[in-house]
Amino acid sequence: MPAPSKDVYIVGSGIAGLYVALRAHEEGLHPIIFTKSSLAESNTRYAQGGIAAAVGEGDSPHAHYVDTLKAGAGLVYPPAARALTEEAPRRIADLVRYGVPFDTVEGRLSLGREAAHSRGRILHAGGDATGLHIEETLQRRVRDEGLEVREHSLLHDLASDHRGSVSMALRTRRGLEELQSPTVVLATGGAGHLYFQSSNPPIATGEGVAVAARAGALVQDMEFVQFHPTAFCREGAPHFLITEAVRGEGAHLLNAQGERFMPRYHRQAELAPRDVVSRAIAFELRKSHSSCVFLDARHIPRERLLLRFPTVGHFLHTQGLDLSRELIPVSPVAHYMVGGVASNLWGQTTVRSLYTCGEVASTGLHGANRLASNSLMEGLVFGERIVRAVLSHRRWEGPPRPGRTLTLRLPRSRNGPPPPENNLSRRAISSLLWTHVGILRERTGLADAVRRLEEGWAVARNAAGPQGIAPPTSDLLLTALFIARGALAREESRGGHFRQDFPRPRAAWRMHLGIRIRVA
Repeated sequence: MPAPSKDVYIVGSGIAGLYVALRAHEEGLHPIIFTKSSLAESNTRYAQGGIAAAVGEGDSPHAHYVDTLKAGAGLVYPPAARALTEEAPRRIADLVRYGVPFDTVEGRLSLGREAAHSRGRILHAGGDATGLHIEETLQRRVRDEGLEVREHSLLHDLASDHRGSVSMALRTRRGLEELQSPTVVLATGGAGHLYFQSSNPPIATGEGVAVAARAGALVQDMEFVQFHPTAFCREGAPHFLITEAVRGEGAHLLNAQGERFMPRYHRQAELAPRDVVSRAIAFELRKSHSSCVFLDARHIPRERLLLRFPTVGHFLHTQGLDLSRELIPVSPVAHYMVGGVASNLWGQTTVRSLYTCGEVASTGLHGANRLASNSLMEGLVFGERIVRAVLSHRRWEGPPRPGRTLTLRLPRSRNGPPPPENNLSRRAISSLLWTHVGILRERTGLADAVRRLEEGWAVARNAAGPQGIAPPTSDLLLTALFIARGALAREESRGGHFRQDFPRPRAAWRMHLGIRIRVA
């Protein structure tokens, strides 16, 4: 009888995918990394804020846990928060072992504070270049260990068979390639670039969610999209993220009239949760008919700013601005996908042998609004748990059942020619989401977005080629539809989801919302 396969197929090359690959290799498994672009490109490398762990004096996993629950607006799954906060210090030790150069002061880890954290527990590397340093360190380790990496391999399809194996189809430069493995780990990242204004790189378009859903996976909490409050705002310039750690150092937000406005919206002012700050800015922009507000760090010592934020400082210099001497124009952008493919604490989905971790996954850790700097740690903690589950042949249990599940019955085709406006391009999708499924939402706009995305998906599916392969936009449309449909269904405001027609939380909606698809 042949020995069981040790192959582990990992789709994605951000912190979650790279860490799973390294740990799987250390435990004697044979990981293969498949990545949509090059190994060097992922959301991780753009993460400025840092990575959260209770490793400082006077801090504790319990305090980190309490902050995570508070930020999640009543929807955090407590066991997931416990797992992350208790295991985070050990995962930091792993990164140190791999060689991540965390910042120190007199030989001790330098710990910053960010929005909604009760104390300083954010580790940085290279000041505001944390994600870049982690990504490059893990990539270098992957290369040094000789792990197999297949670049320019876009996930096209997944299916699980009765034996518990997952078949996987990938679009490569050679055409469609089909593979099979007893273990597939989905670590494809988020969907922020589906929005017209986003902090994410172009690869972050959420296909992993759509492909998993087409394979039968449950997705959940897709309506909760986190908008980062402070991206650089100037016509023709990139939406460069101005890390909220700048506000953690004491910077203020000013409106078009030069007034500090955040104390009117929340007792923590600029250190309020991200959803609160983003909404406050949106309201101020609406009142003043302006395109941006301003970040004011002029009262903070120049030497401190240059030491803490070299990446931000360099970018602003290229734009002719000085963080320590001038007001910086900023506005919110789409930043993080809180929901995703539903999984349990061991990364197990509703599709047998398909695991998931990182931003594409939804364990309930973030609730309705992610606590700052928990995302990088999430990929490590649940990536480690996947490796342990695979090694122990843990019984397949799947994720907890959400409080409510929608079934989307999608039309495969329509009678007669579709309206021209329903042939949605990628740019049209991003504009539709930004306009109707952005920071401020209401029923009419959401219903229109759902209708157009459903029609657009049918058009894209009908455009399938001779092998039945639909154009790439079909999966973008499906992920966008999950976001819009969840937002239309949730008739309340909570965390990153704000309905102007239902502006307060409702007890009846204190639950997770799942979505499945059925193609008619």
